[in-house]
Amino acid sequence: MMSKTTQKKTSSKKNIISTQSNLNKVQVMGILNVTPDSFSDGGQFTCFNSALKQVEQMIDNGVDIIDIGGESTRPGAVDVSAQDEIDRVIPLLKVIKSRFDINISIDTSKVEVMSEAIIYGADMINDVRALQNKGCLDVVAQSDIAVCLMHMQGMPRSMQGNPQYKSIIDDILEFFKQRINCCEQHGINKDRLVLDPGFGFGKTLAHNYELLAKLTQFKSLSLPVLAGISRKSMIGNLLNREVNERLAGSLAAAIVAIQQGATIIRVHDVQESVDAINVLRAVAQYKS
Repeated sequence: MMSKTTQKKTSSKKNIISTQSNLNKVQVMGILNVTPDSFSDGGQFTCFNSALKQVEQMIDNGVDIIDIGGESTRPGAVDVSAQDEIDRVIPLLKVIKSRFDINISIDTSKVEVMSEAIIYGADMINDVRALQNKGCLDVVAQSDIAVCLMHMQGMPRSMQGNPQYKSIIDDILEFFKQRINCCEQHGINKDRLVLDPGFGFGKTLAHNYELLAKLTQFKSLSLPVLAGISRKSMIGNLLNREVNERLAGSLAAAIVAIQQGATIIRVHDVQESVDAINVLRAVAQYKS
């Protein structure tokens, strides 16, 4: 029998997302940053061969989606040109899709990158700008690709300056309603959408934990929710832990997010996250 990492994709494009929020539908999205300056793993996977090895490792560890990013969105991050981002992610996307049966998400806000990603078989666009940049809605509308719409207050360089909300849940809900409406008006069906409330993107420490505690309120929009908390400063600042010391906190936050209805968990540590979810599933089968 072939291993997971040697199976080539032979089936037609499958639905990457599910609107059901039960444990059996929870998916693990593994982070693959091919950037020199990402906050956690910057520079580790800029080499093509090391990136492919990481892909193989994540697949063997049970990942459901691999999210490839060619531009860091950490606070203070430097802008990257569309061509540089394409050069970082598209060759890798092409090779992965030719070798492996795995869903690939491309983490980008640039219409040029989205267009190339769609051509070469990406399954999802993961956009921190929620398709607000010029041309993005139109490019996505001409495809059948899934899209993750993320909430961010401000822009990466300055988003952590002084974020403020009247009501963080209500404000983000209103933002999502507006973006869903824009998508539908451009011909992007609602069943192609995933929502990400944007932990750490224009939020204080208190905002982030209120968001985590009340994540279940986003179920009112009847769309799957992605939670990206792994190794973020909301873990480090709470626990006084450096980036490489945040595994326990990240797993705890991921479990809470799942219990609050998240159906996709975006993580750096795939094996540990899969194990934690499997423990949850084992317990859930005995609950009345």
